[in-house]
Amino acid sequence: MATIGNLVLTLADWAKRLDPSGKTSAIVELLSQTNEILTDMLVKEGNLPTGERTTVRTGLPTVGFRMLNTGSPKSKSTTAQIDVHCAILEGRSEIDKDEADLNGNTAAYRLSESQAFLESMNQTMADTLFYGNAALNPERFTGIAPQYNSLSGPVGGNVLSAGGTANLTSVYLVVWGANTVFAVFPKGSKAGLVHEDLGVGDAFDANNNRFRAYMDRYQWKCGLAIKDWRYIVRIANINTAHLVALSDTQAPTAATFLPKLMARAIDRIPSLNMGKMVFYANRTVMSHLRIAAMEKAVNVLSIEEGLTQFGDRIQAGLKFLGVPVRCCDRIVNTEAQVT
Repeated sequence: MATIGNLVLTLADWAKRLDPSGKTSAIVELLSQTNEILTDMLVKEGNLPTGERTTVRTGLPTVGFRMLNTGSPKSKSTTAQIDVHCAILEGRSEIDKDEADLNGNTAAYRLSESQAFLESMNQTMADTLFYGNAALNPERFTGIAPQYNSLSGPVGGNVLSAGGTANLTSVYLVVWGANTVFAVFPKGSKAGLVHEDLGVGDAFDANNNRFRAYMDRYQWKCGLAIKDWRYIVRIANINTAHLVALSDTQAPTAATFLPKLMARAIDRIPSLNMGKMVFYANRTVMSHLRIAAMEKAVNVLSIEEGLTQFGDRIQAGLKFLGVPVRCCDRIVNTEAQVT
């Protein structure tokens, strides 16, 4: 079981702790196979009913040399508390009972509809992990991009620019760990996506007339806790048009050549032993990195056989200087320029 300090686990690990007769385990596994970030994301039960309260150090005590017969001034460190709230992602399914029973295989029919809900919630959660902004949408939690959205300021040192001004995307480096970055669910609740079979009940059509329907409820409570901002690096302003031609910001001779920025991103991480380090990029960027690896154009890129933790074959794995590079389609090619 992949744990760090017995505090945080992957969603698949949490699923293994559930009753094997429950449906949640199967749903969690389906999700982790369709979105690579869920394979990596470490999940911790929050210490609050609404999420997680973390304490971070904001200042070190003052120390100094002293001479004999002289004293040292007293000092202390300073800390601050940060509350991370969890959002509730939810969906409901109502299938006409007579329709579901037509082919004599009701369970399979309902499962086919469930898979669509799983994919929709999967995509929405992945999108929120990167672009959620509670300041604009208070029902959501705040993701990575809004917190790493400036080349200056408190986290500006961990935002690198590829110099592009149009057709923009980003590559994100995340170190998942109990003291770095982790997902959180409310205290006393369940990790991951929970499926509740509500059985057969009355549903209503557009004219408010009743019909009997199979009903299902899907819910996912989750938040993102960035306990130490130094363990995320965003490479922003990547012009995807330049990737195709390896021109301008993506020319190998340029300082903003993506592999060079990925190397710089790794060097921004204070300690490489604090957790699981992963790059995330969309399919456009992944494709060009994979081609560069195949052509040996960048010898620090490598391609390995792709298998999930369940033994299922997936797209061949890509690594940069030994760090996995994962694909996430929810990272868009239309990001705003970071300045």
